[in-house]
Amino acid sequence: MTKPKFASITKVALAFASVLFLLTFTLTTARMAPLVEGFEAGGKTAYAAGDVTLGTGSWFMDDALTGNLSTDRKTGSYSARVRNTGLVHMNFNKTGAGTVTIQHAVFSTDGSSTWQLWSSTNSGSTWTQVGSTVTTSSTTLQTATFTVNNGNAIRFEIRKISGGANRINLDNIQIGDFSSPTPTPTPTPTPSPTPTPSPTPPPSEHLTMGNPSNAVTNVLVPDNYLIEKPQYSMSYNRDRGESNWVSWHLSVSWLGSAPRQNDFRADTTLPTGWYQVQATDYSGSGFDRGHMCPSADRTITVTDNSATFLMTNMVPQLPANNQGVWANFENYCRSLVNAGNELYIISGGVGTQSVIANGHVTVPTQTWKVVIVLANGSNDVSRVTTSTRTIAIVVPNSGTINSDWHAYRVSVDQVEGMTGFDFFSSVPASIQSVIEARVDNQ
Repeated sequence: MTKPKFASITKVALAFASVLFLLTFTLTTARMAPLVEGFEAGGKTAYAAGDVTLGTGSWFMDDALTGNLSTDRKTGSYSARVRNTGLVHMNFNKTGAGTVTIQHAVFSTDGSSTWQLWSSTNSGSTWTQVGSTVTTSSTTLQTATFTVNNGNAIRFEIRKISGGANRINLDNIQIGDFSSPTPTPTPTPTPSPTPTPSPTPPPSEHLTMGNPSNAVTNVLVPDNYLIEKPQYSMSYNRDRGESNWVSWHLSVSWLGSAPRQNDFRADTTLPTGWYQVQATDYSGSGFDRGHMCPSADRTITVTDNSATFLMTNMVPQLPANNQGVWANFENYCRSLVNAGNELYIISGGVGTQSVIANGHVTVPTQTWKVVIVLANGSNDVSRVTTSTRTIAIVVPNSGTINSDWHAYRVSVDQVEGMTGFDFFSSVPASIQSVIEARVDNQ
């Protein structure tokens, strides 16, 4: 029996509508996600005004280009380089913005310059300055943070306003999502008591002192993907096959007698489609599977110790680094805990020495660790003062290094400059500026 023609047409129309709906939903969802632009697409080699297609979309650059010289300050292969009174802006809108962070440094050995962030909610017809003017004077990337909290369609522009021919580099522009405040419900008169709402879950104890890179659990940000486990928190970098940083709280409540499990294994909780680094991927490379959160820092239960052997917690370290100075500093940190202190520790690798595992894992040129030391107590952030001890080390990932960690002490500010991260951001800025500038001498 021949089916009526309209039935076939209806099926086609329904199929088309379904595809259109899915496409619209996908595009809308993508635009509402956090946006990160690292200029890695390159493509603009001259200062003349013009558009360039980058990873997030079309951008306009005037008196600016995408630079990849050794004197361009950058975390990858490229960053934006701006001179005179140049500018860089989006040619597209993002749906809402919460916090905006931008890494910046002077190009080569140029002098200082100032710049501003501007926003537009009418597709670039008019612009409004966001926050304060920023001074760029460092030769290492610093992070500027702006609070926007605007739920409208919005785009941003960066304007260099002083410094003349001095050039600045801009990198890793991250625009976080807008989260509208939850309205307070109007109570309805009732003779029965109003139930007390459940409290908002507290943030992870391991991020008490802050989230150094504003990492988010969103697959659209694969180079700054937040993973929170009971034992530690981390920013994972899919393309490097390792963490950007791992953060954990160390106190006597984490130390016990659970034996070392040695059950190195892939982290199967990574998003679908991401490569899972295997326990055997370091084999034959000459590098140790170097713990960021140490096994010996999690001995209260077998489960906690086992969690430290996930490969997302590993960075390739040469034995002289991992088994020498690194292990010695780990032991020292635990001795501080046994002496009545609690620590907040953040650790990671920086730079690119080589790759292993068929290109799936990057070998860092250096490993680093920053520590804040507090006497045992509660309300830890409020107890941090300008006298609080901080320790920071940066260790070459080399086979010929000193085993004494004291030889590698630097300031927290120096590690921030190398990594672009903002450590201890929960602490008031006036206190941070003091404790992060000191080099430990104890």
